[in-house]
Amino acid sequence: MEPIIEFKNFSFKYRAQQEPTLYDINLKIYPGEKILIAGPSGSGKSTLAHCINALIPCSFRGDVKGTLRVCGQEPAKAGVFGMSKKVGTVLQDTDGQFIGMTVAEDLAFALENDAVPQNEMYERVNKVAELVSMSSFLTHAPGELSGGQKQRVSLGGVLVDDVDILLFDEPLANLDPATGKRTIALIDEILKKEKLMVLIVEHRLEDVLYKDVDRIIVVNEGRIIADERPDDLLCKDVLEQQGIREPLYITAIKHAIRGSDKKLQPKDAPQHIESMRVEPYREDVLRWFTQVELPNRRNENQPILEVKNLSFAYSPDAPRVLSDINFTIRRGEMLSIVGKNGAGKSTLSSLICGFYRPAKGQILLNGKDISPLSVKERGEQIGLVMQSPNQMISKPMIMEEVGLGLAVRGVPAKEIEERVHETLKICGLYPFRNWPVNALSFGQKKRVSIASILVMNPQVLILDEPTAGQDYRHYTEIMEFLKKLNEEMGLTIIMITHDMHLMLEYTDRAIVLADGHLITDDTPAKVLTNEEAADRAYLKKTSLYDLAIKCGIEKPDELVDRFIAYERTLRRAKQQEDTAGTGKAGGRKGENR
Repeated sequence: MEPIIEFKNFSFKYRAQQEPTLYDINLKIYPGEKILIAGPSGSGKSTLAHCINALIPCSFRGDVKGTLRVCGQEPAKAGVFGMSKKVGTVLQDTDGQFIGMTVAEDLAFALENDAVPQNEMYERVNKVAELVSMSSFLTHAPGELSGGQKQRVSLGGVLVDDVDILLFDEPLANLDPATGKRTIALIDEILKKEKLMVLIVEHRLEDVLYKDVDRIIVVNEGRIIADERPDDLLCKDVLEQQGIREPLYITAIKHAIRGSDKKLQPKDAPQHIESMRVEPYREDVLRWFTQVELPNRRNENQPILEVKNLSFAYSPDAPRVLSDINFTIRRGEMLSIVGKNGAGKSTLSSLICGFYRPAKGQILLNGKDISPLSVKERGEQIGLVMQSPNQMISKPMIMEEVGLGLAVRGVPAKEIEERVHETLKICGLYPFRNWPVNALSFGQKKRVSIASILVMNPQVLILDEPTAGQDYRHYTEIMEFLKKLNEEMGLTIIMITHDMHLMLEYTDRAIVLADGHLITDDTPAKVLTNEEAADRAYLKKTSLYDLAIKCGIEKPDELVDRFIAYERTLRRAKQQEDTAGTGKAGGRKGENR
């Protein structure tokens, strides 16, 4: 069989860089395959994808060596428009991909460009809308849709052109866990029906592996580090060595068998916990489980933020987005607010920050009603990092953007520079301090928006999806910094997130919203081992739960808690070792795009 994509001794260097981003790539991908490309930020994986759809070198200029053929064509010669007939690209930021005023118009856009007759256009739009389960939304505006629905429209917009290859750039970044799971299932279903080749660039490896993948290609520093079947790759330490998060059940089993003669075996089918043979590792997991101490989560500090009987609707006649919400957050807590897209999580944070006024109820800060305070006055004590960095960034240069809040408040220029530099180092952005914001990737822009709030030293920090678009290394750097602020300075941190790993690893409490109601307020481990609450809130039950059940552990939440405690111990030990080895923290080398 002839490959549908073939790289031969392929290298690429962006015009603005001194060193190549891709080095000597040799890769063959065949029709009908589903390929996952994984790697840390700056590894070159997005550059690899952009070569396939001709954005490189047509939109991003640079020097190319070697050859690349996609569907028998050279992308550089076919151009972006020519390759769009063969390669359908679904972007991470779906809002940036919409053209039409309605879903139907958006789906028909490519057909209109090709002057397809109207009768045929209607037929093809209806067919693809049915394929992506959006037939009942054809008259809706794309901006009215949920995150999962937007993904489906973007997918339909490329499928309508009868492409041979589907290319997904971080398709799960802005989706709740259950919607992400359905997205992966939809991609799998379309692959089987349409006999396409699917290429997925994604950080959330465990979520992509919900459905079978033929190969995982690991990229780092512009080179292909591994190209293997998932069952083979998961038995090795390649992902951990390259800073990519393994599925949690794989990591737990590796912890349990460490120090013994046992190794994970491909024959035990580790790609899916549901079908994996766990019996060979069962006794090791049980022994390890009993040796790890449960963490102490008690926080008896005074309340810092109280929400009482809070309700909200966008207009008097509209249905309530939030109904009778009650909870108390104590000083120094680090907690998560979770739930499906549209559950009211971001609306709740906007009410706390004063962007909206509640229909009824109170919000207290340090025991005082904050309803009389303006947005600016609340911003002195409560910092909000929004979900989309484009909602926050207003200055062209990184230094200006991060220091803007300090400048507005009249802080001296020297102090602004010092505080901005320190914050940029913490967020992994110091090498880019003199760059324009527009030159950054989505994940790097996200870190700029976080830095612009952290530099203000707020009492309470609210982060809306703080790790969206982040690879595991940068995710860990940011979260460890936030954890350090929480532990050493007593900063109260609230995270609105779809990332179940974040909730488990870094928060000791989870407030769960569903359809505008608070349905659970408990430890993350208990939330993610509660099937009813997980289903209602569109969460994804942790794979550690399935591992616990398969190993006969009566209280699955205890395995989850012990795993997280063990991971934290290992992470802190490594940090101490790194600190002792370097003597001080330094700036990081600049990344490839």
